[in-house]
Amino acid sequence: MYKSHWNLTERPFENWSNEQFYYPSEVHQTALLKLRYGVENRRSAAVLCGESGMGKTILLDSFVRQLPDDFGPVAQVVFPSLPGEQLLSYIADQWTGSTGDDNESMRGALGRIQTFLNNNVAAGKHAVLIVDEAHLLSDSQQLETLRLLLNINAGAEGSESAWTLVLVGHPTLISTIERNRALDGRVSVKCVLQRLSMEQTAGYIQHRLAAVGGEIDKIFSLAALEAIQLRSSGIPRRINRLCDLGLMVAYAEDQPQVDAHHIEGVYNELVSIPA
Repeated sequence: MYKSHWNLTERPFENWSNEQFYYPSEVHQTALLKLRYGVENRRSAAVLCGESGMGKTILLDSFVRQLPDDFGPVAQVVFPSLPGEQLLSYIADQWTGSTGDDNESMRGALGRIQTFLNNNVAAGKHAVLIVDEAHLLSDSQQLETLRLLLNINAGAEGSESAWTLVLVGHPTLISTIERNRALDGRVSVKCVLQRLSMEQTAGYIQHRLAAVGGEIDKIFSLAALEAIQLRSSGIPRRINRLCDLGLMVAYAEDQPQVDAHHIEGVYNELVSIPA
């Protein structure tokens, strides 16, 4: 609705994952490099943590795109709270691209995974398993299932693992893992996404606008940017929401620029912005 008013080709502050909107802030690039280090050096496990709205999904998408061809396939578990046997069957399905029996036993699922990893290593490849929302793995059996799965080296040489587990979730995930000492001992990389600084927030907004033909100085006043930083606390999803609604309100008023009172008005109407 407001695109033509601001001379934009697309709405710049949508919350879905889109490669053109990935902003390589110092925070996100450091985490990305750590993840790549863990996987490309064939370590057993890595952890990525951050509050809701910090951009974990778009960072993971960028991470997967950047992996060399010999690292894969990449499977993603989005239902980590499944019981142990179902979790293993789901992982086997994702890696192999086939479906096991409806009542597949844990032994059967492990057999499929072992065969897959043997063939994958023989082909010179290194598999990756991403477990999203891993902070939901409160059941010790689920964590133990993943830890035992890490023992499958499938002929990998030396200290190298046949695959890498990437656990992704809220910051509470760190303490959950640390309580499981055996699993914690397998984690070689831990990445925590911190909130964006004022400078990084401005860079984030500029990057998003530039991707759709906009210029930050022409669209947002400095006071508006300061208000966005204050009210968003440097969390990208909150930044997106404030910017999007600020653009809408200023457009509705036929204003040439988004100012601080637009952001404050939007924030006050929302009262609080869920992360």
